[in-house]
Amino acid sequence: MSVIVAFVVVAGIMAIGDVVSARTKAFIPSVFVAATLFMIGFWTFIPVNVIDIPGLGMPLALMSMYLLLVHMGTMMSVRELASQWKTIAIALSGIAGMCALLLTIGRLIVGKEAIIAATPPLTGGIVAAIMMSDAATAKGLTSMAVLAIVMYVMQGFAGYPLTALALKKEGSRLLDIYRNNKEGLAELSSQQTAAAFEKEKSKLQFIPPLPEKYQTVFVLITKLALVAWASVAFANLINQFISPYVLCLIFGVIAAEIGFLERKPLVKSGSFGWLMISLMAYIFAQLAKATPAMLMEIAGPLVIIIVIGVTGMGAACMLVGKSLGYSKEMAFALSLTALYGFPPNYILTEEAVNALAETPEEKEFLMDQMLPKMLVGGFTTVTVVSVILAGIFIKMM
Repeated sequence: MSVIVAFVVVAGIMAIGDVVSARTKAFIPSVFVAATLFMIGFWTFIPVNVIDIPGLGMPLALMSMYLLLVHMGTMMSVRELASQWKTIAIALSGIAGMCALLLTIGRLIVGKEAIIAATPPLTGGIVAAIMMSDAATAKGLTSMAVLAIVMYVMQGFAGYPLTALALKKEGSRLLDIYRNNKEGLAELSSQQTAAAFEKEKSKLQFIPPLPEKYQTVFVLITKLALVAWASVAFANLINQFISPYVLCLIFGVIAAEIGFLERKPLVKSGSFGWLMISLMAYIFAQLAKATPAMLMEIAGPLVIIIVIGVTGMGAACMLVGKSLGYSKEMAFALSLTALYGFPPNYILTEEAVNALAETPEEKEFLMDQMLPKMLVGGFTTVTVVSVILAGIFIKMM
């Protein structure tokens, strides 16, 4: 397959996903459609290295991740980030509920080995999946090693549609308040910061705004790359005690607050879509590992573990979310980010907003209310918790 044909295939599949999502008003999310088409394609005519042929794999995907996360940080404020402790608590409660149900009921149904191997990857992290797969292989548990990897690449098929449904219900609830409930809107607006911080000067800003004539594509991307580099360098300095991905988000928030970065620099530079294609292509390429033979071998335990795990997650996060003032839909949606992480959590949020909002103001309002929670929820579960869980569960194997 030539370079341009491979790129057409990759971009075309994602375009079909967008069209289906738009036609169904996000009822069928684009990432679900694209993942399904990629998997079928890998089983038929698409070469397994389809993203490497046009150069969309590593290291471009890693660079895209760093730059996109810094960009996402510029869409938040320090106060917004600090106020997300409730989101973190709800996300952690969802993981706790998932583990509790899997280690009790799930263990009785599919056995200890399957639960131990599959639970950390179910929280979304590729690192956790590799850790559990290697541990199972070392113990001679070949099928469990396969289960760990397949769980990582397949869990999104449960997470994508459930999240889309939850976000649409939450968006509808918020829009009803926005349009019809002045008191409720005032309360929500007092919690809003992202949109306000784009229009008002941050109290932390000491670097003057860059004149418009200097905000060129190259200047914006260079500044973004400098912040990403500083984030990764600091992560290495502290022996990655905090994930470089998390630090990219935090450094992006700080850089925008002090005035070094503009808000939404990748959108201003017109680079956002290109980096998103690269990163999503790399994620979908993992589906090449899920061969039909592999799925047939562990289909039963795979489905049972996902159903039980998501049930435990939903029950726990909704209970804790209610006590912290979150709707059950928002609590469930942000906990479900454990099944896929970033960037699907951004794409699913944007699709739900686009399907519901009728004006730019409504879109801004919905994104401001839901996106920070989805981003923080994803990093809490996928980036941090999944690796910690893997370290604990390896000792239990």
